[in-house]
Amino acid sequence: MRQPTNRVKVVPVPCLQDNYAYLVHLEGSAAAVVVDPSEAAPVLDAAKREGLEIVGVLDTHHHFDHVGGNEAIAAEIPGIAVVAGKSDEGRIPAQTRGVSHGETFEIAGLAVRCMHVPGHTTGAIAFVVDETDVFTGDTMFVAGCGRLFEGTPAQMHASLSEAIGRLPDDVLVWCGHEYTASNLRFAKHVDPDNAAVDASIAWATDLRARGLPTVPSTIGREKGHNPFLRVTDPAFAERFGGGDPATVLGAVRKAKDEYKG
Repeated sequence: MRQPTNRVKVVPVPCLQDNYAYLVHLEGSAAAVVVDPSEAAPVLDAAKREGLEIVGVLDTHHHFDHVGGNEAIAAEIPGIAVVAGKSDEGRIPAQTRGVSHGETFEIAGLAVRCMHVPGHTTGAIAFVVDETDVFTGDTMFVAGCGRLFEGTPAQMHASLSEAIGRLPDDVLVWCGHEYTASNLRFAKHVDPDNAAVDASIAWATDLRARGLPTVPSTIGREKGHNPFLRVTDPAFAERFGGGDPATVLGAVRKAKDEYKG
């Protein structure tokens, strides 16, 4: 992998009710990839508006609200590369390539490194682009993580803390949904004395008041406020009965699933 360029440009594209797709390109280049196109029309319209040519699709996992636009985009752009996890083959519409953990490739001039991050689903992939940006789908949200639809607490802990969470603190985190406000309310509920949560609530409230997305976050910010990355902190873990980090994560996830705030 080459050294970071710090020239990666990302255009968030709101889709459906609260999803984000992302157009990703190098500064000065018209060639772009789209990450998780749940709908085709908003993505194609945004590419036209930005003067970008979509040359590839990167799908983090098989859920329809991340791949629903694949077939229409592939019909609009014949021969386009559609990249997703190898273990998701057969579940990703129009997929042309399956990738595995640690695999690297280049597309649209971007250096992409793949992380297999099971938990939300068993085949989920996070895409690290130029070592400056990571596209996490529904594995890591701002201040949260996805429900464990297919994976286990141990898998999610490994994906969050031993894979994504080990990226440098300044790496930008682009997730699949605008869930930040509700995630931070839960974080405040379970981690009330954490000043990082209070700071993030102020940060997110300001962004949303101005009609702006709360993406990107950073790895460093997530380490401070994300309850699912706090499971190794003894004081935090004790609130959920203690035990190994995977057990604590499972308890935190159960509490989040039941939280009504």
